[in-house]
Amino acid sequence: MYWADIFVLILGACIGSFLNVCIYRIPRRESVAGKPSHCRSCGRRIKARDLVPVLSFLLLRGRCRHCGGKISLQYPLVELCTAALFLAAYRYWGWQWQTVSMWIFFAVLVTAAVIDLQHTIIPGEILVAGCALGLPVIFFISLSKLTGGILGFFAAGLLLLVIALVSKGGMGGGDIKLGAVMGLFLGWQGVIVALFIAFLVSGLAAIVLLATGRKGRKDAVPFGPYLALGGITAAFYADWIINWYLRISGISI
Repeated sequence: MYWADIFVLILGACIGSFLNVCIYRIPRRESVAGKPSHCRSCGRRIKARDLVPVLSFLLLRGRCRHCGGKISLQYPLVELCTAALFLAAYRYWGWQWQTVSMWIFFAVLVTAAVIDLQHTIIPGEILVAGCALGLPVIFFISLSKLTGGILGFFAAGLLLLVIALVSKGGMGGGDIKLGAVMGLFLGWQGVIVALFIAFLVSGLAAIVLLATGRKGRKDAVPFGPYLALGGITAAFYADWIINWYLRISGISI
């Protein structure tokens, strides 16, 4: 493994550790910076030696040093997932602005997906932060990338808004906003692929959940994780999927 890969993995794991803070605090309306990390069980402050991503969880065997309370497996999983996505982006695009753009994008997706799974909401603060950080980076990539991103932002947002109106509440406002942010980072073509994958996988999952009796027809199912899956897939494979579709359909451009 190269030193650059190790650096990116460590960076991704550290960002993942911060995302865990956001995932826990933002839905509870707590500050992500003004309060030291503490144990959920005993409330004791967690020292720096116990905040090393993944490693601290392993050394502590998933327990609080002070009270022995169980530490959620979510923490190392989010850190590992973010590290893996960061490394994949670096390996794919190398050291360039596109990589930074995708790092921001993946951080938004991971945070939104986990919060949606836990609370069935996608807080607007995450999406605003993603746009604020992403816009200048996308501008540095190229003006055409920024133009395509803005077009994708409105195209995806309006499409999901129409679907929400037609389905009469079948899709939440957070999903609409997340889709718009996906359009900003992926462009209009990429976000079409992402949304197609999200709807396809969520439809298949709904069939399985209904067939197994785990969900009823009126039960709400978080759509954020499916949007995140579609966004990550499209980030790497949108061009390939589009070219494949054009080839099998006989359409030439």
